[in-house]
Amino acid sequence: MSFTKPDFRRLRLALLLWGGLSVAAGSCTKEPSPQPEAPVAAETHLVSSTLIGEYSPTVLASRVSGIPLVGALVRYPIKVYKLTYTTRNTDGQQVTASGAILVPVSTQALPLLSYQHGTINPADEERAPSYYRSSSEVYSAVSVLASTGYVVVAPDYIGYGASKALPHPYEHAPSLASASLDMMRATKEFCQKEKVALNKKNFLLGYSEGGYATMALHKLIEEQFPAEFAVTASAPGAGAYHKTAFATYILNSNQPLNFLSSYVWVLDTYNRVYNINRPLAYYFNQPWAGQLQADPFSEVPEQPSQLFTNGFRTSVLNNTDAAMAAAFRDNDIYDWQPKAPLALFHGTADDYVPYFNSEDAYKAMRARGASQVTLHPIQGGNHFTSVAQYTLEALGFISQY
Repeated sequence: MSFTKPDFRRLRLALLLWGGLSVAAGSCTKEPSPQPEAPVAAETHLVSSTLIGEYSPTVLASRVSGIPLVGALVRYPIKVYKLTYTTRNTDGQQVTASGAILVPVSTQALPLLSYQHGTINPADEERAPSYYRSSSEVYSAVSVLASTGYVVVAPDYIGYGASKALPHPYEHAPSLASASLDMMRATKEFCQKEKVALNKKNFLLGYSEGGYATMALHKLIEEQFPAEFAVTASAPGAGAYHKTAFATYILNSNQPLNFLSSYVWVLDTYNRVYNINRPLAYYFNQPWAGQLQADPFSEVPEQPSQLFTNGFRTSVLNNTDAAMAAAFRDNDIYDWQPKAPLALFHGTADDYVPYFNSEDAYKAMRARGASQVTLHPIQGGNHFTSVAQYTLEALGFISQY
């Protein structure tokens, strides 16, 4: 699924304005997916570290000069490094991935904060954290966050940076989580090697695809590796956590949807990762099936009934497509019981990743007894206009801990 060009212009405008936290979307295999095996700490190793630069508080404050009060938060100079590390791809094969870490220049023991970025079109892959360009989410507001006293871990994900030759598994929860966790592990190794003192606090942040990745990472850590990293608190924003309901929403819609191209990317990812391997003509009407075959990021119509074949729509809506239903379920991460404090942020008028994703997660988690889960509606905010309030409120939330 691709973004149309207008989608990316809107996204870039929001990111340049607020300096971070961008957007994202929402068989006859017998079991769900070939997915990454649960990462094992012993097999994850830091491959390399390269200093990108050191930046003073004055320089960092100048990057957020258009954002009231944020520049006043800077405290420490930071050093930024590119790390490469080993992780597992969706087929279980070991690959070398990359990311950036932002390290405050301080002798104090500091908390770790894993920041999961939003959607990046592969054509703009230099916006990935390890490039540390001005167009990157980590360059401005997230760098100020590091300057306040957090060692920020920012994975590129598979498909960007050192692994850019591989397709990005867009909105695939298991690999987003494992690539992020393995980056945290590599960062711990780096800090031990460079004598950067860490305390025992671990925070998780991210918006849109980053919000979805944050939720997946929190779930993976608490369910499989609680002794390795204890989550202190997490604040995912505007993630597509309820994939099954989201698919029904899209395919049942009689209204134009502005972001159908990114939903196509999700569908293409699941078709590949879960070895469903149907031809595109099964999912999409012509001429778009042919266009997407030639260019997966070509523009598509906004009307679901115009884009998707009637057979595919009917099979999902009638729940007769067992293979795709299993893929959606494998990526549903809304219904589990987190133990650490978790704040869900979402614009109530989000027309890209509908608000019900966070509302469903809140209700399901509270029903399971998760007493420290809170829902923070951003009244009237859409996917882009909510970024600013999410940024400030999420930072306020984690600062309590």
